[in-house]
Amino acid sequence: MSFRGQALSLVWVAALLSACAGPAPRPSAPAASVPVSAEALQAEVARQAWLRAHPDWSFQGRAAISKGRNGGSGRVDWRQTGRDYRIQLSAPVTRQSWVLSGEGATGQARLEGVEGGPRTGDDAQEMLFQATGWQIPVEGLPAWVRGLVDDGQAGVVRDAEGRPAALEQAGWRVDYQEWFPAEADRPALPKRIEARMGDAKVRLVFDQWDVASP
Repeated sequence: MSFRGQALSLVWVAALLSACAGPAPRPSAPAASVPVSAEALQAEVARQAWLRAHPDWSFQGRAAISKGRNGGSGRVDWRQTGRDYRIQLSAPVTRQSWVLSGEGATGQARLEGVEGGPRTGDDAQEMLFQATGWQIPVEGLPAWVRGLVDDGQAGVVRDAEGRPAALEQAGWRVDYQEWFPAEADRPALPKRIEARMGDAKVRLVFDQWDVASP
C-alpha cells in the first residue's frame, strides 16, 4: 500500500518536529562487555519479571528521528495498555501533531494527522515509512524502551548491573545510554536510548515513566 503523495509530506513532518527540538542527544559509544556477577543477573531477571507483570505503562519524553539527511525532533507521549498503544508526536509551538495507535488483538494500526484524513493498515512501520519517509521500529520499541530482552536472545551486551547495555534484533541495534535508578515502587528503567539500522536512527529521552498496577 502507498500513501506517498496523499499522506503527510516529509517536509511538513521535518518542520513539525524541528519546531520543538530539545537538547541534542548524546552520541552513542560502542557497548563493551563487562563482568556481571550472579547477584546482578538475578536482580535483572527479577526486574524483567516485574516489567512483564506490569503491561500497562506510559512515558513522556523527547524523540529525535532521522533517515539519511532528513530528521527532526519533538515531544513524544506513549501510552501502552497490554498490546494496545497510542503514540503522539507533537510540536507545541505549531500545535501540529500526529498520532499512531494500534490494537494488539487485530494488528490494525491507525495514523492520524495526515493529509487526506486518517490512514489505517496492518503494518504500522510500513505505514509510517510511506507517510514520513522514516523507518521507526514500532514492533520492537515496546520492549526496547523498557529494556526487556527475550529469553535466550543473542546479541545482548550487559552492563555491570546485568541490564542490557546494547542489543541487536530484527536488523536494529539498540544502545542504552542512561538509566533511571530503581525506586521503591518500580525497578530501573531507561532514561536515554538510541536505535539504529543503516542510516535510520531513533533517539529517545524519557522525562517521566508511569507504570500502572496490574
